[in-house]
Amino acid sequence: MYRAIDSFPRWRSYFYFITLIFFLAWLVKNVFIAVIIETFAEIRVQFQQMWGTRSSTTSTATTQMFHEDAAGGWQLVAVDVNKPQGRAPACLQKMMRSSVFHMFILSMVTVDVIVAASNYYKGENFRRQYDEFYLAEVAFTVLFDLEALLKIWCLGFTGYISSSLHKFELLLVIGTTLHVYPDLYHSQFTYFQVLRVVRLIKISPALEDFVYKIFGPGKKLGSLVVFTASLLIVMSAISLQMFCFVEELDRFTTFPRAFMSMFQILTQEGWVDVMDQTLNAVGHMWAPLVAIYFILYHLFATLILLSLFVAVILDNLELDEDLKKLKQLKQSEANADTKEKLPLRLRIFEKFPNRPQMVKISKLPSDFTVPKIRESFMKQFIDRQQQDTCCLFRILPSTSSSSCDNPKRPTVEDNKYIDQKLRKSVFSIRARNLLEKETAVTKILRACTRQRMLSGSFEGQPAKERSILSVQHHIRQERRSLRHGSNSQRISRGKSLETLTQDHSNTVRYRNAQREDSEIKMIQEKKEQAEMKRKVQEEELRENHPYFDKPLFIVGREHRFRNFCRVVVRARFNASKTDPVTGAVKNTKYHQLYDLLGLVTYLDWVMITVTICSCISMMFESPFRRVMHAPTLQIAEYVFVIFMSIELNLKIMADGLFFTPTAVIRDFGGVMDIFIYLVSLIFLCWMPQNVPAESGAQLLMVLRCLRPLRIFKLVPQMRKVVRELFSGFKEIFLVSILLLTLMLVFASFGVQLFAGKLAKCNDPNIIRREDCNGIFRINVSVSKNLNLKLRPGEKKPGFWVPRVWANPRNFNFDNVGNAMLALFEVLSLKGWVEVRDVIIHRVGPIHGIYIHVFVFLGCMIGLTLFVGVVIANFNENKGTALLTVDQRRWEDLKSRLKIAQPLHLPPRPDNDGFRAKMYDITQHPFFKRTIALLVLAQSVLLSVKWDVEDPVTVPLATMSVVFTFIFVLEVTMKIIAMSPAGFWQSRRNRYDLLVTSLGVVWVVLHFALLNAYTYMMGACVIVFRFFSICGKHVTLKMLLLTVVVSMYKSFFIIVGMFLLLLCYAFAGVVLFGTVKYGENINRHANFSSAGKAITVLFRIVTGEDWNKIMHDCMVQPPFCTPDEFTYWATDCGNYAGALMYFCSFYVIIAYIMLNLLVAIIVENFSLFYSTEEDQLLSYNDLRHFQIIWNMVDDKREGVIPTFRVKFLLRLLRGRLEVDLDKDKLLFKHMCYEMERLHNGGDVTFHDVLSMLSYRSVDIRKSLQLEELLAREQLEYTIEEEVAKQTIRMWLKKCLKRIRAKQQQSCSIIHSLRESQQQELSRFLNPPSIETTQPSEDTNANSQDHNTQPESSSQQQLLSPTLSDRGGSRQDAADTGKPQRKIGQWRLPSAAIAEKTAPVNKMSSYSQDPEREEEEVSKGFLAPKPISHSVSSVNLRFGGRTTMKSVVCKMNPMPDTASCGSEVKKWWTRQLTVESDESGDDLLDI
Repeated sequence: MYRAIDSFPRWRSYFYFITLIFFLAWLVKNVFIAVIIETFAEIRVQFQQMWGTRSSTTSTATTQMFHEDAAGGWQLVAVDVNKPQGRAPACLQKMMRSSVFHMFILSMVTVDVIVAASNYYKGENFRRQYDEFYLAEVAFTVLFDLEALLKIWCLGFTGYISSSLHKFELLLVIGTTLHVYPDLYHSQFTYFQVLRVVRLIKISPALEDFVYKIFGPGKKLGSLVVFTASLLIVMSAISLQMFCFVEELDRFTTFPRAFMSMFQILTQEGWVDVMDQTLNAVGHMWAPLVAIYFILYHLFATLILLSLFVAVILDNLELDEDLKKLKQLKQSEANADTKEKLPLRLRIFEKFPNRPQMVKISKLPSDFTVPKIRESFMKQFIDRQQQDTCCLFRILPSTSSSSCDNPKRPTVEDNKYIDQKLRKSVFSIRARNLLEKETAVTKILRACTRQRMLSGSFEGQPAKERSILSVQHHIRQERRSLRHGSNSQRISRGKSLETLTQDHSNTVRYRNAQREDSEIKMIQEKKEQAEMKRKVQEEELRENHPYFDKPLFIVGREHRFRNFCRVVVRARFNASKTDPVTGAVKNTKYHQLYDLLGLVTYLDWVMITVTICSCISMMFESPFRRVMHAPTLQIAEYVFVIFMSIELNLKIMADGLFFTPTAVIRDFGGVMDIFIYLVSLIFLCWMPQNVPAESGAQLLMVLRCLRPLRIFKLVPQMRKVVRELFSGFKEIFLVSILLLTLMLVFASFGVQLFAGKLAKCNDPNIIRREDCNGIFRINVSVSKNLNLKLRPGEKKPGFWVPRVWANPRNFNFDNVGNAMLALFEVLSLKGWVEVRDVIIHRVGPIHGIYIHVFVFLGCMIGLTLFVGVVIANFNENKGTALLTVDQRRWEDLKSRLKIAQPLHLPPRPDNDGFRAKMYDITQHPFFKRTIALLVLAQSVLLSVKWDVEDPVTVPLATMSVVFTFIFVLEVTMKIIAMSPAGFWQSRRNRYDLLVTSLGVVWVVLHFALLNAYTYMMGACVIVFRFFSICGKHVTLKMLLLTVVVSMYKSFFIIVGMFLLLLCYAFAGVVLFGTVKYGENINRHANFSSAGKAITVLFRIVTGEDWNKIMHDCMVQPPFCTPDEFTYWATDCGNYAGALMYFCSFYVIIAYIMLNLLVAIIVENFSLFYSTEEDQLLSYNDLRHFQIIWNMVDDKREGVIPTFRVKFLLRLLRGRLEVDLDKDKLLFKHMCYEMERLHNGGDVTFHDVLSMLSYRSVDIRKSLQLEELLAREQLEYTIEEEVAKQTIRMWLKKCLKRIRAKQQQSCSIIHSLRESQQQELSRFLNPPSIETTQPSEDTNANSQDHNTQPESSSQQQLLSPTLSDRGGSRQDAADTGKPQRKIGQWRLPSAAIAEKTAPVNKMSSYSQDPEREEEEVSKGFLAPKPISHSVSSVNLRFGGRTTMKSVVCKMNPMPDTASCGSEVKKWWTRQLTVESDESGDDLLDI
């Protein structure tokens, strides 16, 4: 990159290499880890029998054995492995088993480790065999030998070696005993001495459990280590046979050299040097094949083999499936317990005496003084209704006096109020009884459904594979039927013994599930009670302590100024619009922008802006332009302090500082805010003019560099990143202890063997230390490839330097501290090749095993432990660590469904015209594959450099132009086939259109200009075109989605990394801004400004020579020029500062933050990677649903009305199919769920897909506790409502049958009345009497009745059917239209027609029950009441003729009044007799 910076513009080099590292090294490379982890988890299930379960690691044979009892039988008896089986006295056995003895031994091990770590190099002349360290080692060896003998004496030899820990201790005893022998001291037996530190793991139970969890199941990890070693041996042998004959290549001359070279490639350190030397040695002919060989081996070793170690460690950290739900319950209980208690800063008020706030009551007509009363007690009398409700439960209806707390209320008012409450209670009792009846009917319906299923009512239908919706629906029905006890003997009669046994086991299983439900509900109730207790405690403190919840103990709780501060602090942008009818949130056009604006409050947005501006101002600071001497930079400092003062004052006045529920200092973020503010305020007030190096002023400037961390506190997502980073601190701390232990072991061993042996004279001609004195000439060369032409006798340029006997510049093993620093650098796989070469060259080849073993253990196990622990902690924070396999699949499915979108593919044109043919061509698989091959062919053109002066460039560019025109033709065909609007709907089509447009522009510019810029633009267009191929294949699309979604979800983590990097860059400018150039500190890589410091730190993030940069920043006098007054006047470094600065940065960024990216990629990869057996809804199911959705959503709006959901469900096929013959009830449940959740409004694509996903899984296995309770409650409610609708429809049908019978009786009465009317008309119709003309309908009806045969008319009247109900009602309506009760006049004919219209409408609905059901469900038609309608009464008496009209038309006679009255009385008696014969008709009237 530095060479590119010198040759090309700076921005181009930075952009290219930074994006290359980000995408390839941080994203794409980590995808391999995700692939290996998911694949390993899948293979683990298949090889479970070979590896065994985790419980098999502790064999039960050592704790239980068969023992014959007194009856002659055998039984398992527990055996205590610590039970004494030796011949030692009882006192010694008791002492050996005591905890004091164990703590004494562990303390002695600790002292031994400290003594061994204190060893150092004292010089060549000192006899190291008999120094104090040797004597201490002899003493400790004797002590631990006596310990081993005591245990063997107490436990017996057989009982002693039965424990694995005792075997390890015995091995250490034998090895250390041999090590104290003078001839073997400081030899390879030193390993046994330093391995005693492993016994200290027993000190911490947490560390012991963690180590056992990682290394306890040793079969998998041991097998992987053996596989890695075998791979290295095989590849070393192959490389030896391939390259041993090559001249001038000494890397593969022997097997050890070949093994070291292949191991170096495995660690990625200097593997390019190995490949380059081999390529130069084999020649140009075989160079491509050799390069492919090394690259394939490197990719396999680094991307697959190392990922296998991460997969094994993650598998060891994962819990068993049966323990995860138990852990979930325990975690829920723990959360409930923690929520019950208030924070300690609030509980401190409980230590003070109660002083409740008192209220003085005035303006009362009384002669006595009224005492002060608690304010909370007075609030009880504000709501009178609540108090009266409480009194109602205490008073009986017969009592005359009230037992309430308010006895002075008038008795009459009490009685009235009680009477109203009792009436309401009566109605509630009736409602309760109705609810019990509905519940009983629901149980009956469930039992009937169960009986139908078990009786095999579907056996006559053809066999068809059930969909997953149907299977899960029947599972839930069985579960609920067993839960409600509907599996009676009547259902299970006639079954075989096996079926009954299976049903009994199912019943037991579901009873256990019901018991689990009760436990879950108890935990939920416990949470609610804990929250209530917490609120009660807070209310009691607020009541009893007047200073509680008062900011700074001054501002009142409801003071106006505090309310104003609350409004200012909590003001937030909220553009979400809700539907006033349904209450759903409407999606606006710019909802993403609105969500971003509403992410934080307005005040936080202001402070984020101010902090960013202040950080930009700090970017311009340098050792040569300091804020103390630059007034323009001080402006930003003043603005930041002033704004932060205003912000903190507002927040303190609104929420309090510390002793309030929502205090500013209630977590680490508040402490960090106050700390940053105080540091900035002190620095602004002080503003030191002279800052000496390593002084308090420089420390204050370094602390001032923490200002960008304010963004972590202001943005909620950034706080979440910090919480995820530090919540797993315990496991990260344990891993750090293990690595430190490993480093301590190897560092102590290195001090024993290599102390003082790595030093060498700087004159290569001097070998002995005695000869290393004086001066010598060293030649200087500008470049290795520069051949200077020297004159005869002329020497090369150089200078004289003194001879010095010294250690290597960057490392040594003279003491434990330097050795651990060197091993920490080796642990990062940087510089270990140099350490290996120095040890082999100066100590011996056999000692190269030391560094190789450490690198293997540290790299393969130590570093992968960090990756595994960070991933495990990330999953635990996300809530997925304790999820079972089914629950994790369900979470993946939900995340996958959120990403899924409706197909943006327009439908095929209806006709078979030109557009339809184009559509068929563009959607054909052969066409898509051809385009993909053309894209690949165009990308191959970039394999040759496009240079203006090269004649080959013109044909390549011409071929690219031809490809561009082909792609233009492709886009044109798609636009014609889909129409421009349909083509624009797909994002992929938009991208293709953009790239094709750029290609056309490039073609025009290419033929117009024909220069280097047009060639570069053409290459960019080809690269952009290549990315379009990822969406044309399922696997490539899956990987691309994994990378894209990982980038989206890791945005805040990347921002957090940048903020940390910015803090370290500001601190680096203060600490190392003027350090002199060295081996790696040069004009490109230095800390002279914040920009250059960021590039250096970004290089350190990649791990490139970070240790060499650290050593350059450690330069001390006499190799630099110090200054006592100002740090910017010296060119020396800071040893302690550089050590803490670089090591902490590398650990936080490289070991933790980058591994968070790995965790996110692994999580997102599991969303898209799943086999057909594992996934709940496959891609084919989602694709089929998208196609059906496009058929229903013809307008491509993404929403459909609720009533269209039933059409969508009927169109589904395959695994999502709903069979209406078998699963009609499921169909009703799904439709009603959409109506209930969306109140009959529009539903979106994700709403229907979410409903189908819930219905397609077993919620008892897939859902977590709280979600399971909510879902089951919803399904129970839906089931009850659908059952009510079913009962309502059943009652409607019964009422229709009753009305048909009433119509039958009505027609019989009507015929009798007509006959009586005819007789009466003949009796009262003399020639002189003038009667009224009957209506045309009556005449027509009488003519029809006269023409019809008597038998057919009787048959029609006596047996009406449901199909001719409308006709019978219509005939009855046409015969007459009386619209009155007895004694009332009939209505006119027009009014009669209006009254009979609803009857005709009801008759039309009765002929179409499905239409009636649909109208009732939509609310267009009200349910029919149980009582008969008045229209039926009108039809019954349609044939009557009132006498009033007849009498009024008679001629006047002397006896008119008496005759009319007698006829009227007679007619009334007839009507009464007819009504008595049908009491129901009288009731209807």
